[in-house]
Amino acid sequence: ANFSRNSWLATATVFIMVMVISLVTSLYLLRGMTDFLIKELEAKVDLSVYFQKDVSEREILNAKEELSKLSEVKEVEYISSEQALEKFKERHKDNPIILETLTEIGDNPLPASLNIKVFEAPQYENLVSYLQGSSFQNLIEKIDYQEQKPVIERLYTITSGLNTGGIIFSLILAFLAVLVAFNTIRLAIYNSRDEISVQRLVGASNWFIRGPYIFQGAISGFFATLICLLIFTILSFILSSKLETFALGFNLFGFYTHNLFLVFSIQLATGIILGVVSSIIAIRKYLQI
Repeated sequence: ANFSRNSWLATATVFIMVMVISLVTSLYLLRGMTDFLIKELEAKVDLSVYFQKDVSEREILNAKEELSKLSEVKEVEYISSEQALEKFKERHKDNPIILETLTEIGDNPLPASLNIKVFEAPQYENLVSYLQGSSFQNLIEKIDYQEQKPVIERLYTITSGLNTGGIIFSLILAFLAVLVAFNTIRLAIYNSRDEISVQRLVGASNWFIRGPYIFQGAISGFFATLICLLIFTILSFILSSKLETFALGFNLFGFYTHNLFLVFSIQLATGIILGVVSSIIAIRKYLQI
């Protein structure tokens, strides 16, 4: 009944709640995408140790064994001079000039190497320091570290900025949602003042009188949640293929559906809390029992 009496205010309440819940949901999805991107970037980071041409395979394998014992090292791959040459030819098979130059050189110019991966990206810097002071440092020709740290740090900075901005904007919208819902309940209490007087006269309990207004706030939050769930299901499906092309394969719809229960729980909690809190504030101020 209260919804129909103040339909425009109730609609405004639900609309602003939808905006708040949408922002909170967007922040959660953004966090999921950022975590995925950082893991992908970290997976692409590796460190290659190139050895001098006169170093024997046994010496390189001894170095490999020594590196494998380090706690931070996840994987060490030995690439012989011959394997390096085959990979180089395969990579440049469509470039006859490079292949012709390689033939003219005659001897294999590519050195043997070790490709090393660690568990955490920051550990690469420690590994470089270790290699420079290792027992086999005099055998090393070059250390090639594909540094992704600046990209990862920039991604962290951008995400942190978006999260902070999103949280601030969410709080502003949440305040507006509480304000509008508060006024909706205030009007509902005013319009029902005669009914409330009768209820008081017949000895109705406090919860019997207050309950419908708290329920109205919760219902507003529930409706807003359902609308958001529908919007984000459609949007994540539409945007997923577009995002996948430039977000290193991140499947937005897959992430959304996989975490659907958690997403719905976050949305519902946000909506119900906004609705119930604003109702309780209005009841305490305008419904003196």
